[in-house]
Amino acid sequence: MSHAAAIDADARIETPGNLFVVAAPSGAGKSSLVNALLELDSHLAVSVSHTTRAPRGQEHDGREYWFIDEARFRAMVGRGEFFEWAEVHGHLYGTSRAGVESRLAAGEDVVLEIDWQGALQIKRLFAHAVLIFILPPSWDELRQRLLRRGEDAAPVIDTRMANARVEVAQARHFDFVIINALFETALFDLKTVVHSQRLKFAAQRRNKSQVFKALDLL
Repeated sequence: MSHAAAIDADARIETPGNLFVVAAPSGAGKSSLVNALLELDSHLAVSVSHTTRAPRGQEHDGREYWFIDEARFRAMVGRGEFFEWAEVHGHLYGTSRAGVESRLAAGEDVVLEIDWQGALQIKRLFAHAVLIFILPPSWDELRQRLLRRGEDAAPVIDTRMANARVEVAQARHFDFVIINALFETALFDLKTVVHSQRLKFAAQRRNKSQVFKALDLL
């Protein structure tokens, strides 16, 4: 179940910065790809989401997620502090308004790692948001990756696989689809999407408005 802040159809948010939204089923390699991209692209910042789930493995508060309890999360919802929030695998996840808005308004490019529900809600708020879906090469490979990760018991993996079929079916609603069969190839594809978006006419007009004004293109 996903929720977004109320917004008029004609009040979509336009900012000089580009917004990239990456979604994928668990085990498809979304976080690894985004982290590798951030190391290569100094002009891209990640917006850290809030979640009520516990940290996994080597995750740290404020790096992968802000880990908070449900009471605090619900309070933030009540104060309208999230662009969108959703319940995924029994836990709550939300995207901070302040963190995203301030960076985009300053002309920074921001990447969000969220579920498909939140991605579609963000698209309603930011017409220029670029939605990217990461696919595994096969169902068998996805299960093997979840097993190799060693973080979940067998019943949890079965649930994740069942949810993955619902999630993968939403890829048709995204702007770009990247198949993560070979990590290096998938990373190259992700870099290509980001760079191509920055060169689009509308994106350049938003980010380089002074140049466009000087050339009578505004």
